[in-house]
This record gives sequence, structure tokens and C-alpha cells, in this order.
Amino acid sequence: MSVKQRRTRLKICGITRPQDALAVVQAGADAIGLVFYAPSPRAVDIAMAQAVVAVVPAFVTVTALFVDPTADEVQKVLDSVRIDLIQFHGDEEDDFCSQFNRPYIKAIRVRQASDVVASCLRFPGALAVLLDSYKPGVPGGTGETFDWSLVPDELPKPIILAGGLTIANLASAIRQVRPFAVDVSGGVEADKGIKDPGKITAFADEVYRVDQESV
Repeated sequence: MSVKQRRTRLKICGITRPQDALAVVQAGADAIGLVFYAPSPRAVDIAMAQAVVAVVPAFVTVTALFVDPTADEVQKVLDSVRIDLIQFHGDEEDDFCSQFNRPYIKAIRVRQASDVVASCLRFPGALAVLLDSYKPGVPGGTGETFDWSLVPDELPKPIILAGGLTIANLASAIRQVRPFAVDVSGGVEADKGIKDPGKITAFADEVYRVDQESV
């Protein structure tokens, strides 16, 4: 599905503190990500998530990230926290992802171009596919880029580009892939799970700058 747009959307993932959420909002990002995956250094529990979401205003999308959860685990979060969008980062199938009465996106770890096309078809219920780097045994957050030339020019769903994005490579990523959105976590951190407001603002400004070049 080709989506015409005037700007690249921006999601900042791995938010663990209210002050970091405020920095994301003030920078003009479109969405925040909350990681409900205990092994991650950016994981939050329900109480932490509630504190973060309390400072997030309307029109900023709150995304909950899960990796191969049970249905009960997802529902417990949905019953306790304002969640606008679910991001599945494991081996979940479309039927599982579609059962929660929330829109969802599906993360794909890219190894070859056919992965991207096949995944778009495998998840008809997904609003978009998020393309991340493949690293054996690691579901995401690797801090590594992948070969962007593997992303086909025409795909049946909007693309969210993730994986090792920083202010240094962001312009190249947007120009080459032309994603609907970009998703960053480690690239705007002072430490794992602790965001740097200056890096968040610089990253958001770079997205805007590159988009303006294309207008």
C-alpha cells in the first residue's frame, strides 16, 4: 500500500521514565514505545508504564511492545494502561495479534528481501510492518543496522524502519528507504533505558530537516 505523505513519522521506543516521555512529546514525536519484555534493559512493569502514560497527551500514540507473550499477559497490560497500539516483536501469528481489539504492527527481522514481502502478506491485520535487524536469539534492540537495499520499493503495507538508527545515519536511511516512519531507541539514549533529551530533539530535528529537503 503506497501511502503519500509530507513527513516521516517518528516513534521513540524504550521509554521508562515520565521525564523521557515529556522530552519525546516536546520534540514533536508521534509515538512512544513501552517495552513489556522482562529480559530487555528497557522493560517496564505496569506501575512504571502508568507513570509514563500519565504525562502523554492526546495525539501521541502509546505503543506497547511484546515478545511472544501469552494472551493473558497482553490483556493484563491493556486493562491497566492506556495503550493505543500494540507492537509484536516475536514469532506471533496474525490470528494471535488480531484478538485484542487494538490495532497492531508486526516487527520483522530482515535477512533477505523476500522476508519483507512475505511478512506483509502473512500479517493481513497489521497496520504496518516494522523492519529491524536480524541477530540470532535477539528479538530487537540490537543497535545494529541492516542492509537497507533489501527493502523493496513497493510493498503492500507501510514500513517503519528501525535497527541501529542514529542522527549520523538517519538522513541516509530516510532517503534510501522512504519509510512511513522511523523508530529509534538506543540512538537517543544516555544509557540503556535512559533517554537523552538533547539527542531526542536532535533526532527529531534531523527527521524534519530531511523531509523538508524532499518537499
